[in-house]
Amino acid sequence: MADSVTRVQPLSGLKVLDFSTLLPGPLATLILAEAGAEVLKVERPGTGDDMRSFPPFVGKESALFALLNRGKKSLALDLKSPGAWTTLEPLVRSADVLVEQFRPGVMDRLGLGYATLKTTNPRLVYCSITGYGQDGPKANVVGHDLTYLAEAGVLSQATLGSVPPVLAADIAGGAYPAVMNILMALRRRDANGEGTHLDIAMAEQSLTFAVGGQIG
Repeated sequence: MADSVTRVQPLSGLKVLDFSTLLPGPLATLILAEAGAEVLKVERPGTGDDMRSFPPFVGKESALFALLNRGKKSLALDLKSPGAWTTLEPLVRSADVLVEQFRPGVMDRLGLGYATLKTTNPRLVYCSITGYGQDGPKANVVGHDLTYLAEAGVLSQATLGSVPPVLAADIAGGAYPAVMNILMALRRRDANGEGTHLDIAMAEQSLTFAVGGQIG
């Protein structure tokens, strides 16, 4: 008889609210879900996460969306509707982690910024993933994966005319630092009982790739 395999889920019992779309945030919350966390993905009514429309499709479902969001629950909610907070308030109160990926200031305008939500749940670990961080001269500048890699100096080390074949800034500059900082913030909360606001800037986090290129 084959030995049974016990799946280790160290984050079992942890509740995560996921307001993110596309790749960085959903990958971060997928990693948490795979470790046992209960993830509730909040999506736009009707269309949902933009990734739902990305090919290839298996039947009517995007394979990429299914890959990044397996094991999560989903809630369709118009965050601008007058009754949105009625739905969200008990979810925020019981959540351990919140992940969002809007431009700086958007969650504040929706009444869902960290300063507001920490009054409802002081233990909340609130993680914001953006290109350039929550403040500074480029906070509201639109960017993409290649933009962040270029500004970090990574593309200057690429072979002439080539670009990285992976979304390195989204994954290793966004999703992975988000997970690492969330876990450290939860450890800190275990010690002092306080949540915090994590500011993950993909352009800054991509700087480590430039260092690796110089060493190599």
